[in-house]
Amino acid sequence: MTQRARTEVEGPGTGGGPAARQDAGDQPRHPGLSADEVAERVSRGEVNDVPVRSSRSTSDIVRSNVFTRFNAIIGVLFVIILIVGPIQDGLFGFVIVANTGIGIVQELRAKKTLDSLAVIGEARPKVRRDGETAEIPTSEVVLGDVIELGPGDKVIVDGEVLETDGLEVDESLLTGEADPVLKKTGETLMSGSFVVAGGGAFTATKVGREAYAARLAEEASRFTLVHSELRTGISKILKYVTWMMVPTAIGLILSHLFTLNMPGDAAVRRMVAGIVPMIPEGLVLLTSVAFAVGVIRLGHKQCLVQELPAIEGLARVDVVCLDKTGTLTEGGMDVGELRTLNSCDEQRIKEVLGALGASDPRPNASLQAIIDAYPDSGRWHRTDALPFSSARKYSGAALREADGDGGAGGKDGADGQSTTWLLGAPDVLLPSGDPALADTEELNAQGLRVLLLARTDRGLKDPDVAREVEPAALVVLEQRLRPDAAETLRYFEEQGVQAKVISGDNAVSVGAVAGKLGLPGAGSTVDARELPSEKDEMAGALEDATVFGRVTPQQKREMVGALQSRGHTVAMTGDGVNDVLALKDADIGVSMGAGSEATRAVAQIVLLDNSFATLPSVVAEGRRVIGNITRVATLFLTKTVYSVLLAILVACWQIPYPYLPRHLTLLSTLTIGVPAFFLALAPNKERAKPHFVRRVMRYSVPSGLITGVAAFVTYMIARAHYTGPDALPAETSAATLTLFLAAMWVLAIIARPYTWWRIGLVLAMAAGFLVVLVTPWLQHFFALRLVGTTMPWAAVGIAAVTAVALEFTWRWTARRFPD
Repeated sequence: MTQRARTEVEGPGTGGGPAARQDAGDQPRHPGLSADEVAERVSRGEVNDVPVRSSRSTSDIVRSNVFTRFNAIIGVLFVIILIVGPIQDGLFGFVIVANTGIGIVQELRAKKTLDSLAVIGEARPKVRRDGETAEIPTSEVVLGDVIELGPGDKVIVDGEVLETDGLEVDESLLTGEADPVLKKTGETLMSGSFVVAGGGAFTATKVGREAYAARLAEEASRFTLVHSELRTGISKILKYVTWMMVPTAIGLILSHLFTLNMPGDAAVRRMVAGIVPMIPEGLVLLTSVAFAVGVIRLGHKQCLVQELPAIEGLARVDVVCLDKTGTLTEGGMDVGELRTLNSCDEQRIKEVLGALGASDPRPNASLQAIIDAYPDSGRWHRTDALPFSSARKYSGAALREADGDGGAGGKDGADGQSTTWLLGAPDVLLPSGDPALADTEELNAQGLRVLLLARTDRGLKDPDVAREVEPAALVVLEQRLRPDAAETLRYFEEQGVQAKVISGDNAVSVGAVAGKLGLPGAGSTVDARELPSEKDEMAGALEDATVFGRVTPQQKREMVGALQSRGHTVAMTGDGVNDVLALKDADIGVSMGAGSEATRAVAQIVLLDNSFATLPSVVAEGRRVIGNITRVATLFLTKTVYSVLLAILVACWQIPYPYLPRHLTLLSTLTIGVPAFFLALAPNKERAKPHFVRRVMRYSVPSGLITGVAAFVTYMIARAHYTGPDALPAETSAATLTLFLAAMWVLAIIARPYTWWRIGLVLAMAAGFLVVLVTPWLQHFFALRLVGTTMPWAAVGIAAVTAVALEFTWRWTARRFPD
């Protein structure tokens, strides 16, 4: 006994195929705005002009690189030196200008890369105008536009539902309500929500900054450097430096001006020389440059980084959750076999499948395979539809055959009524123990995807429509494995990153696919319907198993949260609307470029070429940034520590500061500035380690103290050795030699493990200093001339002892405080 289903199509054309439009023809299809109406709204400024950007503006980049706290301090000191002279003591100012310029250029290159990739990945809503549907940029939508929606589409502006075909919208990102909302004509749609099932159209009622989620959308899409352990750690370090620098600088100024009674210009130069090296001016710059270069490198691989810390974040991930479809397998599928059940006529079954395919305007991969295999014969009319939903695992349609026979076996529908058909997961639609499930399990074990076609006497509006169905056929789908998936999974295994496959498909089928790709633990699968709901118990089950099937969208979100509760850093990959909630909650969300608009909107990383194999490149970039910036920060902080120590010691001993600004500019350039630039951009495959600040300080503080003491001891010995009016320059030269050699040894330690270019870099810096020592005009320019042989060799000997102390300290620290 069949029931005539009532159509829910409020406007023709939204149900899909021609038959659907004919049955739903009680209302005309809204043509949308005319060209003249669009032009009028544009002239009034009623355009969706929210500046959705993937990167900062040029002015923001320039401002953030130029107007910094330390640039201001150095700028003031530079002006002071220009007044008192000579110009070579102001070289540090020109270095800062060059560094700032490099930072701006690199970030502008990164911006160009991001902006060009963002255009490729930008959502293009389908808008009706003059009766025609076309995809247009989001920024060209105007007030009153009619915008079509389908599964996975993001609602880009606020609006009112005009047409609906089982339109179900997820508003959880806005309201926190987990259950999808079935929308009816006239109801409100909020920007920021997304379609999980069905389709329809709505009229834009608020655009631009007036839309509900406009501010959220803009912020979510902007280039940002926040929520990064590196950036947060560096900010903390700079705060500590500022606290140390201010009182030390004041003491230095007072001692030189009032206690030593030096001439004003000489006192100022020595005072500036003491302050400038305390500032780790290049640290922030090189961090920004390292991130920017990472963006450019990944951009060449068609990887859009929507939030820069995602490069760093993915390198810290220890669990990656993978959705099977679209990640391990390609989006497309093929029908491999059709098995009829209960003596149903195979030809009629094919016609029903063709009609079901034609009734959906935006078929998913499974339905598209059926459409390709069984084209619509045109003999069936759809009178109602139930769109596919990841939560319920099936879709449906009420079909009436043109000659009045609605049943696939020649029964039912003889009175012209419709027959209700369901297409979905066999283990959801059939009761346990049904004979068809045995066949299904056998096929799933081979990694095949199986759908059940069934009919029922219930209407689609009946909450129990999936109960007591009559199986008609099994549709066997062959999934296409990604050729690069096995290698990528192997990479994660080698790097100690656990891979968890969480899918809405049958667990056995998912496990078979994962097994073909060589994923460890793929043979032990878990049906998510049997998972405990309590977070801690769920976390335990997740850590024990690898493959999970029949996972609902809400469960995916809960599984990510459960893993995070155990201290894991979790990445989630996906391409479907059922992955949105989990992507949003994961530490790092990764979407495929061919995925839905909603997944691309919430993901931090979008793989525009849909290649899962790009992920190792992102991990490698993150490790390069983290490892190299840790090295570079240690160099900069060592200089800060020994500079502060020297300033304190000379203030306590009431003696002149041993160096001029030009000396420390030379030393900083050769032992930190130039090497740090190369080291920050070098390849680095070290695993990312936490506690950035602690790891930097435990090496830089003892290194800075040892180096500072060595330089001060040399200075004090030189003061006793040299006499006469020209003694101070000779003392300064001897102290400079010790400081350079000690700082070079710190560089040599940090440059390990050695490669040919690292050895060459250290030797080139040493050669640069040697050139200054043996070239007369450079000796004069830098006021650096070694007098006699006794004191210079004493300086070298002190530096050698310092090198031994540094080696012992680094090795003891590594053993005492292992990573």
